[in-house]
Amino acid sequence: MLVDGFGRRIDYLRLSVTDRCDLRCTYCMPKGFKGDEEPQQWLNFDEIERLLAIFARLGLKRVRLTGGEPLLRKNLPDLAQRLAALPGIDDLSLSTNGTQLAKYACQLRQAGVSRLNVSLDSMDRERILQLTGRDVLPQVLEGLEAASAAGFRMIKINMVATAGMSEPEIDAMVGFCAERGFVLRLIETMPMGEAGRKAGFVDLQPIREGLRARFGLIDGVVPGGGPARYLVSPDRRLQIGFITPISQHFCETCNRVRLSADGILYLCLGQEAAVDFRTPLRNGCSDAEIAQRIGQALLARPARHEFRELPGRSIRFMSSLGG
Repeated sequence: MLVDGFGRRIDYLRLSVTDRCDLRCTYCMPKGFKGDEEPQQWLNFDEIERLLAIFARLGLKRVRLTGGEPLLRKNLPDLAQRLAALPGIDDLSLSTNGTQLAKYACQLRQAGVSRLNVSLDSMDRERILQLTGRDVLPQVLEGLEAASAAGFRMIKINMVATAGMSEPEIDAMVGFCAERGFVLRLIETMPMGEAGRKAGFVDLQPIREGLRARFGLIDGVVPGGGPARYLVSPDRRLQIGFITPISQHFCETCNRVRLSADGILYLCLGQEAAVDFRTPLRNGCSDAEIAQRIGQALLARPARHEFRELPGRSIRFMSSLGG
């Protein structure tokens, strides 16, 4: 069983397949950043499949492919197909910025990816340009249309709460998601690296209560392995999740760890606790030895992050871990 030192069961792994991205979102990556890892440092597909098979035998159930932008990793649908076939993996999902989605949506669905999270912070084209450094709103919308046509079980829209985000902007996104059957999730920025700290913090609690009142929402549950707390309309045509690592942290129920593209297992997004798995994979360690290393790593997992208490502690960029 994958259980940490505080009795929390770990059944969810977020797998970063690249730290490269074709956008430069202000809250994610510092301006002018060029420090991407070189491909030889990344785990190859055979190494990823072997490591996740070991995790699955220990009780892992959910895997989310992330980046950077995961669709920039060459032949990603092939990796998705291999991971979807692993015994024990019940749910394979993917987070993307949507710029490559029109090209890969059908391949991903056929490979076994069942759910998508798509980052989209505004329905305003100029606002997207300011936030991402690229004029990509038409591409993302085209990708969402392709994803809908491909038949994914669920598509969630991730909207990061950034300084300057207005009530009409949120309401426009609410209407867009309700019309298309997408689940909207609002996310508080985290002080991850220089970019995250400069982005500023927006408390989602007042926004949550405002949406509850404006749209007549009630507390509800939406399937998924993440930390979002949801409000839904009585007919469930509108579903809005709130991910609040700062204003209302969820560490006591955290069920996930993160594996970077270069094979480092990060035990908490807000702490520096990490364990190298690339070295044992490449040095001939047996599956049993790697399984033992996984168990030992989880026992060192911190109780909680300290974003409020020590906002400068985390020096990693969000782009290197996929959130």
